Amino acid sequence: TTHYLFIVVVAVNSTLLTINAGDYIFYTDWMWTSFVVFSVSQSTMLTVGAIYYMLFTGVPGTATYYATIMTIYTWVAKGAWFALGYPYDFIVVPVWIPSAMLLDLSYWATRRNKHAAILIGGSLVGLSFPLFNMVNLLLVRDPLEVAFKYPRPTLPAYMTPIEPQVGKFYNSPVALGSGAGAVLTVPMAALGAKLNTW
Repeated sequence: TTHYLFIVVVAVNSTLLTINAGDYIFYTDWMWTSFVVFSVSQSTMLTVGAIYYMLFTGVPGTATYYATIMTIYTWVAKGAWFALGYPYDFIVVPVWIPSAMLLDLSYWATRRNKHAAILIGGSLVGLSFPLFNMVNLLLVRDPLEVAFKYPRPTLPAYMTPIEPQVGKFYNSPVALGSGAGAVLTVPMAALGAKLNTW
């Protein structure tokens, strides 16, 4: 019980780091204009935290538990912004849970093999996370309208929303995000495992 209470406390605090990775990646305007930054930062941070706590408990399912805590915490933040008068689509909650389930599955299917969780699970997270979240972002009614109609006073000039370029695979945010995420999540998962041994 103490282990899981520890995970709850640290997962809530790690969410504060995760939601600020890439600078305001939760907000509609920033997520659409910097999807690659969003994909790399979120997939790596999810993998590091999930691997760390999954190996800490040794129980498959901990990664999903960790992602669920972050999701709930973020929905609370979304509700707070909505209560302040911002539209429902102003914050898009990242889809962490399916990728975390793949991480748990790889750990369970390989009979709790730490290295397989890092290599296979980390790769699955890096490849799947951008895809799940692009589908999530496609459900936003009009991100540019939201961005310009509800500007934030903290939005710097370099983060001004621009029309996203789509339709070309070699310039696709999903392709770049998936590739970069898959490459980076494996060493990041190894870092999480290393932290777990200290």
